[in-house]
Amino acid sequence: MTSSTTSSSITANQRRATLLGIGLMLLGVGVFSVGDMIGKLLVATLPVGQFLMLRAGASLLLLSPVVWRERTAFPRTPRPWLHLLRVLLSASEVAAFFFAAIYLPLADIITYYLASPIFVTVIAAIALKEPVDVRRWAAVIAGFAGVLLALRPSAGTVSWPAMIALAGSFSFAILMVVTRLLRGTPDIVLGSTQLSGSFCFGLALLPSGWSPLAARDVVLLALGGCITVIALFSVNRSLKLAPASVVVPYQYSMIIWAVILGYLAFGDVPAWNTLGGAAIIIASGLYIFVREQAAGRAQPVMDPPPA
Repeated sequence: MTSSTTSSSITANQRRATLLGIGLMLLGVGVFSVGDMIGKLLVATLPVGQFLMLRAGASLLLLSPVVWRERTAFPRTPRPWLHLLRVLLSASEVAAFFFAAIYLPLADIITYYLASPIFVTVIAAIALKEPVDVRRWAAVIAGFAGVLLALRPSAGTVSWPAMIALAGSFSFAILMVVTRLLRGTPDIVLGSTQLSGSFCFGLALLPSGWSPLAARDVVLLALGGCITVIALFSVNRSLKLAPASVVVPYQYSMIIWAVILGYLAFGDVPAWNTLGGAAIIIASGLYIFVREQAAGRAQPVMDPPPA
């Protein structure tokens, strides 16, 4: 009787933890999406370099007590050159996201970034020699078809902002592969170095322009810094409470947020090809994720683009 009661109690606790994990993942994705909207508002009036530096600076300021508490973890981090590559990839993909955001609707950019897990499969097969079966290759081909549907490639429709967003998505995919190789690294090391890379990248771009900050800009930048920390905490905690196979698929809800926030904030109405391409990409990505789990490999977290 005692054993049965204990088993029921464990099951109930696991169920509550899983539900909380799903809730935190949805919260994290929603908060990230609000950060994307804020970033799009800011890069309409601020140079991208200035925005990246100030937004990352605000996030680092909030994280500084944790960084100080865990400071001994940084010197012990193995493979520093691989960490440097990860920082460069992270800074470039964030910059690509917000450069594209100056010209493209949020739904379009998010659609291209949803293709990252598909790129990961190809990169991992080539660079890490991971086996990919016929069914996963079929899902990859279908995913690329979704990208082409969203992109509608022709001389008159393919734009440089779209290509920048797609390049950012590819950089993000390489970033996930590198993160897979560094998965034993403490979260605070990965997160703070990632933000430091964005800060330095933005600092390097400052000679290209600086705009005086209005009170609205200061408020939005501070809010963006808080949002980044809250979203990262929510996603990371979600993955500790529930299995990745349960919570990671909920990250695809970012396209819903992108459509809603893009319409409310900017009046953007996504084209049919964007929504159709997103649906195909999501279906392909979910299938690839399921196959990764069946193969016993840990699919890296499909983090939404930092906001």
